[in-house]
Amino acid sequence: MSVSHIDDLPLARPQGCPFDPPSELGRLQAENPLVRMTYPDGHVGWLATGYAEVRAVLADQRFSSRYELMHHPLPGMEEIGELPPAPVGDMIGLDAPEHTRYRRLLVGKFTVRRMRQLSEQVERVTAEHLDAMRRKGPELDLVAEFAHPVPAVMICELLGVPYSDRDTFQGYVTALFAADGPPAEKFAAYQNLQEYMGRLVSAKRADPTDDVLSELTTSDLNDEELAGVGGVLLAAGLDTTANMIALGAFALLRHPEQIAGLHADPDKAVEELLRYLTVANLNIRAAREDVELGGQLIKAGSTVTLAMHTANRDPLRFADPDALDLSRDAVGHLAFGHGIHQCLGQQLARVEMRVAIPELFKQFPTLRLAVAPEEVPLRPVHQSIYGVHRLPVTWS
Repeated sequence: MSVSHIDDLPLARPQGCPFDPPSELGRLQAENPLVRMTYPDGHVGWLATGYAEVRAVLADQRFSSRYELMHHPLPGMEEIGELPPAPVGDMIGLDAPEHTRYRRLLVGKFTVRRMRQLSEQVERVTAEHLDAMRRKGPELDLVAEFAHPVPAVMICELLGVPYSDRDTFQGYVTALFAADGPPAEKFAAYQNLQEYMGRLVSAKRADPTDDVLSELTTSDLNDEELAGVGGVLLAAGLDTTANMIALGAFALLRHPEQIAGLHADPDKAVEELLRYLTVANLNIRAAREDVELGGQLIKAGSTVTLAMHTANRDPLRFADPDALDLSRDAVGHLAFGHGIHQCLGQQLARVEMRVAIPELFKQFPTLRLAVAPEEVPLRPVHQSIYGVHRLPVTWS
């Protein structure tokens, strides 16, 4: 008899398998890909683990993205109580038509063509950091020296952060996204970053330069909205990509037989790494009205947690899904979400990964872990963005 209700969200990754989703989620997917789940605050909602079910929720605008309508599935969040509405400029926590207004202004600035035009800049930034690694090595933390700074510099260039401000700006960013940072330090970093974004917006209005933020000063967005949008672009475009580069390198160091495939077809390899790792492992929606899904009635007001990492390992969608196979055609994966909220910066992330990861292994063919695999410090499983806290590597 299949499970129909669970008491909490399984979070623990299988021992010795840091790239795999929790085993319990895989069992649920096989037995019943949509089950009722009790949330930490006592709310009884749903958990979706199947590819078809997760994709259907993401595509259906009867499910809301508004934070204040949701119950959070991760432990500890119940102490916050009701989630507040999205801050000004945060279109991730909005529904149409408010979401549409922001999205329409931004979507043309992140097209495939425009992001591919950034390839030369990504190549330059990548080369600079690989050269710095070579000078600093042969043993270092790949997260601090490569995986984090490459997308950080690209975000600075995209937003038009002056070169003289970049160390200060990246200091705020590092503190904000530190996996083990105290809450007070994270809050202070957030406040500092928002204040900086406000000053940057004022500077762009007075003296526009060739960057996304300057272009947006000609829109109908006010200063507070522009600063908020800049913060969202930063958050969405940095932490996820940095963790994909680091975790992707870790996965390839554990599966060196796949590196030839990385060089043979970087585009296909990146899509498979995105599917296999799915660092943005959870998503949440709230039903705005009664919705029938997978033979179940999701009542209005119910929160649905979407196990993105497990959906991308669904054998009904991907053959032998637990295997990393860089020759696989992984088109259709949900690593960037789906529907109207599909990741706006996905093309930039792809360009960064297509350049950074292959070039890392090309320039450092003897790259290897400097510690035992089980000693690599992983980000806490209760965070919605997964990855490695540090990745000690060496080469000869």
